[in-house]
Amino acid sequence: MQLEYFHMIDRIVDLRVDEKTIVVEAQVPKESTVFEGHFPGYPLMPGVLLIETMAQASGWLQLGVFKFERMPILAAVKEAKVRGSVFPGDLMSIEASLAHEGSGYAMTEARIKVGGKLRANSALTFTLIPFPNADMRAHMSAVAQRVGFPQQVVSP
Repeated sequence: MQLEYFHMIDRIVDLRVDEKTIVVEAQVPKESTVFEGHFPGYPLMPGVLLIETMAQASGWLQLGVFKFERMPILAAVKEAKVRGSVFPGDLMSIEASLAHEGSGYAMTEARIKVGGKLRANSALTFTLIPFPNADMRAHMSAVAQRVGFPQQVVSP
């Protein structure tokens, strides 16, 4: 996890486009300026960053299901619940599934677990747009390689 660059996902563990599910991992850094104010002496991963982590996992799922043809942009967060604390150094396992897609939108259900225990979950809605330019697509391809996105998913 690179909080300073808003890269929340470290690696894709399992992507099943036929089942429309993904599992990714993210190691919360032991130190970050984020924790200096949240909270001094008792650092916690901010809930908004947990939501962003679920959104990014859901985004990688959609990039796989839609074969990198459309870019998912977070449009709505529904039913977001933080069910337990996530601390510096925790290894998060994030699962997401595609619940619905159509009319230029997609909806996912996502959850974060630490040590097998549910810490957060949410229903998320995304707008699906064409990649705005070749630079953005190239950037996403580079990040995909870094996180272990299975290239055979998008190859003919």
